[in-house]
Amino acid sequence: MVKKVGSGVTSAVKTAVSRWARRRPVRRDPGTQEDTQGRSAWVRGRVLATLAVLTAGLLAFHRAVPNSVGHLGSLLEAFLPWLGLVVVALFVLALLRRSAIALVALLLPVAAWTYLFGGLIMPAAEPGPHGTHGLAVLQHNVSDENTDPAGTARALADARPDLIAMEELVPGALPVYEKTLAPRYPYHAIRGTVGLWSKHPLTGVRLVDIKPSGIVEEWSRGLRAEVHTPHGEIAAYVAHLPSVRLRPSGFASSWRDESARLLAKTVTAEKLKSVIVLGDLNGTVDDRGLAPLTSQLNVAEGGLAFTFPTAFPLARIDQVMARSATVSHLRTLPATGSDHLPIGAQVTWG
Repeated sequence: MVKKVGSGVTSAVKTAVSRWARRRPVRRDPGTQEDTQGRSAWVRGRVLATLAVLTAGLLAFHRAVPNSVGHLGSLLEAFLPWLGLVVVALFVLALLRRSAIALVALLLPVAAWTYLFGGLIMPAAEPGPHGTHGLAVLQHNVSDENTDPAGTARALADARPDLIAMEELVPGALPVYEKTLAPRYPYHAIRGTVGLWSKHPLTGVRLVDIKPSGIVEEWSRGLRAEVHTPHGEIAAYVAHLPSVRLRPSGFASSWRDESARLLAKTVTAEKLKSVIVLGDLNGTVDDRGLAPLTSQLNVAEGGLAFTFPTAFPLARIDQVMARSATVSHLRTLPATGSDHLPIGAQVTWG
């Protein structure tokens, strides 16, 4: 009985596709005898079908792409969601080619993309059940070339988060940020070029050493503080990992990867149960270079929220992650004077 039902469904699909393919004959080479009837729709477009299968393979098995040569795996993972555009292009070409085999093959990358990123484009989840508690947090690389630090600070404060993490705080602009944010954020901590502003008391502030061994100059881009919320203490980390570069030799991310491992080691040793990591990590959550962090922390459940570059955001390299908590309602805020967009989220625990 199951076989008969399956055969009937397959036959119906083939019949429908054949009728669709016969609606407009395909131009054929005079020197060939290519069939222009419905059955040719299952033959032509094999190259497109192959490309669809390869795209599905890259999506589903991106971890299998080697990183030993030029960090190609990390480069692919940095822009992995954009493979969806490849799927769209193949779909349009399959329609123009009137290729049934290509359209069927496209189901594979569509399924893979939906599995990986479909949840990120769904509406935000409803607030947590009774008994859960949350913090609104905001992360922003304010840029060391920002010409309007006061305006940037006001824009961040107007979003009314409980915590604001900032990177690239230069000495000339730091007093402006401190003065502008002070009325609504009485507690703050600065270490090097990163800072944390809070509506709740901060204690245990210390530098987190995430400096790669290859950097010899002064370099302080990590801090840790305990946030004393009405519902308990949370360890908050703010970090700015080294930048990555696309060079003729490949994707240069070694310093970023080393810094991520150092940060992950510190987070692993954190004694407080609830942890929030905020920062410009110069990598997406799919990038294997951040795996030491993403393997032990929860990332956003919804929202693509690309943050860089401001003019045409291509990737979310500013991150909000948490341990023993859920990250939700991820969103970007309007542009400031920075080359990054601010990113906000709700961190909930119970």
